[in-house]
Amino acid sequence: MTDSLRELSQKIGYEFKDASLLETAMRHSSWTAENEGFESNERLEFLGDSLIGFVVADIMYRRHPDFDEGKLTDLRKIVVNSNALSRVAQDLDLGSHVLLGRGEQAGGGRAKTSILANALEAVFGAVYLDSDTRRAYEVVTKLLSEAIDDALGRLGQLDAKSQLQELAARLDRALPEYRVRDEGPDHAKVFFAEVFIGEELMGSGSGKSKKSAEEQAAYAACSILQENPKPA
Repeated sequence: MTDSLRELSQKIGYEFKDASLLETAMRHSSWTAENEGFESNERLEFLGDSLIGFVVADIMYRRHPDFDEGKLTDLRKIVVNSNALSRVAQDLDLGSHVLLGRGEQAGGGRAKTSILANALEAVFGAVYLDSDTRRAYEVVTKLLSEAIDDALGRLGQLDAKSQLQELAARLDRALPEYRVRDEGPDHAKVFFAEVFIGEELMGSGSGKSKKSAEEQAAYAACSILQENPKPA
């Protein structure tokens, strides 16, 4: 294991028996496209995404027996999205360890929300394969604990699209218009949304689904519109 990966392993709080799994987790597809014979982190990302969804759902279910299905789903959405996962990845300085192709490197890929979130998911997938469900559960819980605790305080923010529409109407502004694009293969698409009030860009967001990306964009727009209610 290289010094860089050994440092990352310490930050994660897990010592790999098979260091090649962590190496694979750090290989972005842009790097493997320029270096033949190596597997990218996309399969590990797929596995890690499923693991995170299970762990967060299990924690929410056990911790809040009084919450109905809708509220539990809302809590999970707040934690399991690209923005939240990328913040955890930033805390781990994951970007400095990811292997990127020349184009992504030049384009600031180490700070991209989607790349950081996907790399974190790949790390969790690697931990699962290197250990077992119990140990992987512990690692995910530890690294996402702050995001899980924060989710309770943000429940009221989830339906941001409705809030934005009501706010725009109250301020006699145009109705919000969303423009969405996606990137990546079908099994791991990332959606990017922008919301406009008239011709003015008010907010942007990203997520694993169109709805999630639009919610993130609407939440950002609500904050801006409240501070600057008049058209630019």
